[in-house]
Amino acid sequence: MSTHDTDAHPRFAEALRELGLEVPVRRFPDATRTAAEAAAAIGCDVSEIVKSLIFEADGVPVLVLMDGSSRVDVERVRQELGAESVRRANADLVRETTGYAIGGVPPFGHATRTRVLADRGLLDHDVVWAAAGTPHTVFPLDPKTLIAHAGGTPVDVRERTA
Repeated sequence: MSTHDTDAHPRFAEALRELGLEVPVRRFPDATRTAAEAAAAIGCDVSEIVKSLIFEADGVPVLVLMDGSSRVDVERVRQELGAESVRRANADLVRETTGYAIGGVPPFGHATRTRVLADRGLLDHDVVWAAAGTPHTVFPLDPKTLIAHAGGTPVDVRERTA
């Protein structure tokens, strides 16, 4: 199955070509900005969705890849990075760093190189789904390959459930 270049964001389609990745990009008529919306549209479990989240660690953008059913523990990210402070990036910094708007940020193919932390929970799945550069598009990939292409370090940064 070939990638439909028209469905993926052009920057992301280019990243796929550069990486030699052939993935089926699925387009939905309605935006799937949240993990729950994406899971419902795909018909998969919400934990199989990859959220690509930008944080600011001491003013430096960092990408955190997290499964759709979990939340990032900012304190664990801070410890992992040895940073003074970590906070969610605002929409402008997300767009500036990645080249994409919140709700469509893919795990790789960004405008700038950033440090990437990937929560180990993603490795619990055979296939995960991530945004293909727009809130309307997703693609499937095995998590090891996805994390490798993102340049991610597997870490434990999810909030622990009580």
